[in-house]
Amino acid sequence: MNTKSVKQLLFITFLSIYFCITTAAEAALPPYVEGQALPSLAPMLERSMPAVVNISTSTNITVSENPLMQDPVFRQFFNIPDQQLRRQQRNSLGSGVIIDSKQGLVLTNNHVIDKADTITVTLNDGRQLAAKLIGTDPEADVAVIQIPVDNLTMLPIADSNQLKVGDFVVAIGNPFGLGQTVTSGIVSALGRSGLGIEGYEDFIQTDASINPGNSGGALVNLRGELVGMNTAIIAPTGGNVGIGFAIPSNMAMTIKESLVKHGEVRRGLLGVTTQDLTPELVKAFNLKNIQGAAISRIESNSPAAKAGLEPGDIIVSANGRPIKNSHDIRNIIGMMQIGDKVELEYFRGNEKKQVTAIIGKHELPRLAGNQLHRSLQGALLSTSLKNQIEGVLIEKVDTASGAWRAGLRPGDVIISANRYRVRSIEELKQIVDPNGPLLINIQRGQEGFFVVLK
Repeated sequence: MNTKSVKQLLFITFLSIYFCITTAAEAALPPYVEGQALPSLAPMLERSMPAVVNISTSTNITVSENPLMQDPVFRQFFNIPDQQLRRQQRNSLGSGVIIDSKQGLVLTNNHVIDKADTITVTLNDGRQLAAKLIGTDPEADVAVIQIPVDNLTMLPIADSNQLKVGDFVVAIGNPFGLGQTVTSGIVSALGRSGLGIEGYEDFIQTDASINPGNSGGALVNLRGELVGMNTAIIAPTGGNVGIGFAIPSNMAMTIKESLVKHGEVRRGLLGVTTQDLTPELVKAFNLKNIQGAAISRIESNSPAAKAGLEPGDIIVSANGRPIKNSHDIRNIIGMMQIGDKVELEYFRGNEKKQVTAIIGKHELPRLAGNQLHRSLQGALLSTSLKNQIEGVLIEKVDTASGAWRAGLRPGDVIISANRYRVRSIEELKQIVDPNGPLLINIQRGQEGFFVVLK
């Protein structure tokens, strides 16, 4: 066979393989019948998109200057004329979801509207409406705002407990201020917690693209029902990498009910401190079960103490929901109200037990500083719940007291005393010698320092 014949044969073989591959690929496509519409999400989105809004906020902030310039004595001494405080306006963008068209209620993230002086909602049809704040829950990053009721569209709410990994979902929001945008993906994981993003975490993870500006927007199923509120991303490069998180609709709506009713979330108290089970703890407690939350501390006179729970007990279930780690029990209790009952299953040793506890009210014990140490006279102390910093909060300080002269200020948190970690007034009492020197470690905002009291 000559060279020309070989080339012709190779060309014919190539065409045969090409057409076989092409035919096979085309055969895998969804069948299309002339006159029928192609499969599309458009009909669902036409119903859903009008319920998702863009949110813009403006906040007036005071430009910081040297503290001396704010001292009237300093200004008078150097004959510096009075100046008005310089202010700047900070703007931000986000998204929201209309969840009640009759009351004009819009669900969004707390961080979208946090400290905003004005909140403006832009509807899908271009209308711009002034919104008022109904309530916020910073710990779960949920907020509810209200707009005038005028021909609004709301999203139906789905039961997020029915979601499964692999379900298709669609994210709707306002990324980078571009305007309403839709992305699609699947549920990548459920019950994500321990990420340190929020105080209470039970996230839906999705690979539907979520970017800055999507916060507060809707995560919907293929029926156009709200299954989650887009909240956060993991973005090592600053943009979407396919790991986004949404607050489940059930959790968001539970918080919404409390915000609408009270303007805040009145979380109850069980009175336990828990930690995750490690292989070392499983071995030390001689456990067969390797999932649960180990009770490391019980607050005195708390619902947990009244129910008979003890340090070393391993909680494995709460209201029928399995407990895998300490975040699970914290999330469940954090969504309950004062007076609610919680059915707990736990192990004490290898014996499985059940108990019912009634969620109580957070009672902050307070103590006058002079009852603890003479150098703390003029200070009022309480257990800190500030930004999740465990310690003893200095609520008030008399400006004429020795505590003030020592440098203590309202809002300071004592996190250690005489080099021992303290998390409550009771622990501080056990450490302090009323007649001896006192070394305390203070947390003030992002700063930490030591103060010696004699």
